[in-house]
Amino acid sequence: MKAVMVMFDSLNRRMLPPYGCDWTHAPHFQRLAEHTAVFDHCYGGSMPCMPARREMHTGRPNFLHRSWGPLEPFDDSVPQMLAQDGVHTHLVTDHQHYWEDGGATYHQRYSSFEFFRGQEGDKWKGQVADPDIPPTHTLRRGRIWRQDWVNRQHLTDPADHPQNRTFDAGLEFIATNREEDRWFVQIETFDPHEPFFSYAEHKKHYAARDAAYTGPHFDWPDYKRVTEDAETVAHARHEYAALLTMCDTSLGRVLDAFDTHGLWDDTLLIVCTDHGFLLGEHGWWGKNVQPWFDENIHTPLFVWDPRTRATGRRSALVQTIDIGPTLLDFFGLERTPDMLGVPLGDTTADDRPVREAGLFGSYGAHVNVTDGRHVYMRACVRPDNQPLREYTLMPTHMDGRFTPDELRDATLADPFPFTKGVPVLDLPGFAVGNPYALGTRLYDLATDPDQEHPLLDDELELRMATLLVERMRACAAPAGQYARLGLPAEGPVTEEHLLLRAQREQVERSTAPLPTAAEFPAQELSVTTPVHRIAEAPHGADVLRRHLPMLAHPGLLAMVGAMSPLQLAAMTPAVDRTLLHALHTDLAQVSPAA
Repeated sequence: MKAVMVMFDSLNRRMLPPYGCDWTHAPHFQRLAEHTAVFDHCYGGSMPCMPARREMHTGRPNFLHRSWGPLEPFDDSVPQMLAQDGVHTHLVTDHQHYWEDGGATYHQRYSSFEFFRGQEGDKWKGQVADPDIPPTHTLRRGRIWRQDWVNRQHLTDPADHPQNRTFDAGLEFIATNREEDRWFVQIETFDPHEPFFSYAEHKKHYAARDAAYTGPHFDWPDYKRVTEDAETVAHARHEYAALLTMCDTSLGRVLDAFDTHGLWDDTLLIVCTDHGFLLGEHGWWGKNVQPWFDENIHTPLFVWDPRTRATGRRSALVQTIDIGPTLLDFFGLERTPDMLGVPLGDTTADDRPVREAGLFGSYGAHVNVTDGRHVYMRACVRPDNQPLREYTLMPTHMDGRFTPDELRDATLADPFPFTKGVPVLDLPGFAVGNPYALGTRLYDLATDPDQEHPLLDDELELRMATLLVERMRACAAPAGQYARLGLPAEGPVTEEHLLLRAQREQVERSTAPLPTAAEFPAQELSVTTPVHRIAEAPHGADVLRRHLPMLAHPGLLAMVGAMSPLQLAAMTPAVDRTLLHALHTDLAQVSPAA
């Protein structure tokens, strides 16, 4: 028995022909759908990139206990379990986050691996002189932005693109080992994650649709509200579509290999993603800072299981945590007791139900639950989004270690049920976004598939909040998460725990138009001044900390320092019109001319 998993990053299911899109050029995804079981209700779980991969390895959610980070010493790893049972597991990828501090323990769990350089801001090519960067709508600046433009200079030939080299290597592994038994290869590309960098052969499919755009270069939207005009939004969507077409071409090469080598007879095929990407829907770009809307969390999934050879649509509610157990089951291994995911063999065969409800979210943000029709997004009950703690033995962030200041107040917490008797560090937590300003929400996808009309329904909220608490308890959620969300750690959920009506004003305020620069009188330091300039002025840092306490985190300050508070307001509803006017007033008192 053999298995192939083709994994994309940021693949929006609504942009795929098998899921109803009628304008993207993706014939091989349609070809795939005709030869597999197509899941209509697959949801991600722990978000975003590395948390999703951690739960693919472990078969359980992790976002309630810690932020983005490596596999922990107590984590089960499906690729490692397979390797220990004699299955050769091989990873080919261009996903640079595996080689950052926050992903450093994943690739070593495979029997062998290959990594291809150059995606996004991968620290690949060294160049002291600044690259030639064209004018753009993108606000971001800094190391990753600069490094990406250095890298692009070395990717002018499509054959050199890391996505193509990744699929070359995956196909080489398949061709080399096609006569062997008991192997698994994970062919994983960072695409169509932003930046949406593709070539003329992919863009040509959208040239006519994009002909009206005459603006600057724009293939890398910031994670923020849409402030661009309709033509610019359409252009970014076409750039994403072109990269999707490139992904489709790579997928076609894998399907060709299945045909050529007769792999359909004995080889499991899984095609999946970690999450989607907002391309202007709901007035947002990207992910993380807004709620996990359907376009981001409701993901495509295609499975071919040679044991049953079943095809067609599947309606069962499945999740990312099911992928690892499915691989174990295919090779005859049992799940560990800590795994909450379920093997999908029977569901692929006859649409057998898997679960009543699925949990999803990102660290410190909304905690969400879906029953496949309704989606309940639970926000925190306090404006400070506390208490929020990190529980880890691997204190690294995405691209750096925890600082001594972060570790100074650490204590040792008792083991959780899944840590195999091992105590863990208990640290103060920090979340990039704050769900309080966005409010608690409830949607019915059957009547409101675009999630434009949040419901006020006490009875339905009580049912969904009960499902949410049940899933949190199954995950052994920390006590602080119940306190943060205003939910009971023990006992039933009751009417006193409902939040929809109490936070309705926050939901409505979060969709209000942003203020413009014209609303603020001219002065030396203002809400249109870059944050780093304000921080450098006498008493400026004090004013920022008072109004924008999230900037006390050095990593976030470095990320947004070139932006003004007004631009920052586009990235988080926590910075609203009232706060900006108060900040502007206080900045007048510390301006050099004051």
